[in-house]
Amino acid sequence: MNKIRLALAAVVLTVATATSALAQAPLKIGYTSVSYVLAQMPESKQIESQLKTYSGQLEAQLKTKYTEYQTKGEAYQKGASTMSDVVRADKEKELQNIQQSIQEFQRNADQSLQQRQQTLLKPALDKLQKAIDDVAKEQGYTYVLNSDGDSPVLLHGPEDGNISDIVLKKMGITPPAPGAAPAASAVPTPAAAAPKSAAAPATPSKKKK
Repeated sequence: MNKIRLALAAVVLTVATATSALAQAPLKIGYTSVSYVLAQMPESKQIESQLKTYSGQLEAQLKTKYTEYQTKGEAYQKGASTMSDVVRADKEKELQNIQQSIQEFQRNADQSLQQRQQTLLKPALDKLQKAIDDVAKEQGYTYVLNSDGDSPVLLHGPEDGNISDIVLKKMGITPPAPGAAPAASAVPTPAAAAPKSAAAPATPSKKKK
């Protein structure tokens, strides 16, 4: 019981302290759309272009592997009836290995593309964070929330609390004209940029002579 009372007392003290601090220093809270600001930055188009190029390279490698699988699979189907058991088993093992290689390449390609995107985005996000910090300091904002995403941190706020255009101007970027359609983020998500997976045919089944 003593422990419970002490815990309750600590909670009451914490709440009282926080309330006192809020009363002494009124908060000024602003918000911004990170995706909106990022889409206006020239870095976004560069990142999109580099990701598109990298994704194309991965897709080309995947297509080469799939073509090899198709070619050897068709050759196996045509000649399986004349192969000895040893040769047939060796060909089937080779096809299975190629199929596994394709599947592993697809998994690694997705991870590699995500890592490349994070690497390319980091300088732009660091630049954006600095601009937000500078604006918050200059305008006296205690907190700046992000209004993006399926579950945004901000659910409602006054328009004068939106500092997105101020942040853009801080970075030397002219915001879109009022009423213009909001620009979608130029940077594709890893899922959208990922190389298309080829539907590899099933490994040929063994045939008896």
